[in-house]
Amino acid sequence: MTPAGVPPSRRIPGPGGKPLLGSALDFRRDALAVYLDAMREHGDVVRWRIGPPLVGIDIYGVFHPDGIRQVLSAQAPYEKRGRLITELRSMVGNGLFTSEGEDWRSQRRMLQPLFTQRRVESYCDVIADEANLVVGRWRPYGASGEPVDIYPDLTRCALSILCRALFGSAVEEAVPILERFLPLASARILRRGTAPIPLPARLPTRDARATAAARSAAYRLVDELVARGPSRDGSDTLLDRLHGARDHETGAALDAAAMRDQVMIFITAGHETTATALTFTLYLLARHPEVQQRVRAEAVQVLGAGPVDARAADRLTTTKMVAKEALRLYPPAYALTRSSVTPDVIGGHPVPAGALMLVSPWATHRHPDFWTDAERFDPDRFSPEREAARHRYAWFPFGGGPRACIGVHFSVLELAIITAAITRAYTLTCPQQQLPLSAATTLRPAGPVWCHLTAL
Repeated sequence: MTPAGVPPSRRIPGPGGKPLLGSALDFRRDALAVYLDAMREHGDVVRWRIGPPLVGIDIYGVFHPDGIRQVLSAQAPYEKRGRLITELRSMVGNGLFTSEGEDWRSQRRMLQPLFTQRRVESYCDVIADEANLVVGRWRPYGASGEPVDIYPDLTRCALSILCRALFGSAVEEAVPILERFLPLASARILRRGTAPIPLPARLPTRDARATAAARSAAYRLVDELVARGPSRDGSDTLLDRLHGARDHETGAALDAAAMRDQVMIFITAGHETTATALTFTLYLLARHPEVQQRVRAEAVQVLGAGPVDARAADRLTTTKMVAKEALRLYPPAYALTRSSVTPDVIGGHPVPAGALMLVSPWATHRHPDFWTDAERFDPDRFSPEREAARHRYAWFPFGGGPRACIGVHFSVLELAIITAAITRAYTLTCPQQQLPLSAATTLRPAGPVWCHLTAL
């Protein structure tokens, strides 16, 4: 609620909502529209009320890049709290994405060296192999002219890449178990994290039993793979690197349970976001043949018919520009939340301690002060010159500040290599002018994404 004693002229504006529910139904109906409408109608700092007066909660939306930097920066009095984070932690453990305080800082110190650009580039072969499997899987569609729903295959591709990077040759036993667990976990986290009054977690509903069984199977899998210890074949998997990770300040290592939690977080947070980003990238290329031709010409010139190495992947500049524009228009992490620890002032507006703060890449990526004709697909927005001139937090699909996504290099590399491999093999067309969206735990297509493929 608005802090007592604040002059009316300084109170944070926002939609009035319904007398009893506030904006709760609007959020449930179309959260993406709620963010955009609030920014356009009420400005860069907005307050929504959820639930009845006095007993409901307030959400404070921040849309200007200056305010976003303030909320996400290292010096900000904000922490990563909230029901969704609590539900995620209960489902997949206390890993880098869900931990807080000194526990998080120690984990970050241990894990950051595992995700440098140079170390991530060692997975180029894995990414290229999985991309080629998708290309091969789609050959019957390219020959028959029948459309293919690209989303399921790209989801499996992203999961297989992560499992190969993590587990090496154990990928075949890992993928089926995780494919069963991840959708159930995502649905339960969203349902419980957004329910006005969640049911007791131990209530043995059919959904709870199915999710618990799938979770147990996933935990057994990862625990067994952790217990095998480092690989002896020199494969240098990400799990091998976790075994060797140390906090350079304390010398602390990860025990078996902590390694399992990190693996579960990597898989949960990393596979779906990349899969949806790939899907949206290919959808946009299928709708814009002139840009698709530019990406194809670059792929042919840079990659030829040979394997992809790190140096070649680094030269896919147009492809990376396309991926960044897709991430602008369809950011998988469409909203991020924080909780204020102490009172603060953002954009001239007072924010009380304990406030639930929301920043939205979906909205800010359409902010009229930073993006001209924001709904238009224009990869040239991400030329080096235009990127350098833009506010750092006008584009933040991977978050920002010390808690920015640790896997950004891995994700961008995947997007570039897979997009190049597919456009080198096929011309894609898509009849869907508008793509229905689902704003769940991540932004994703709400239904099939049909594309026609013409083999080249």
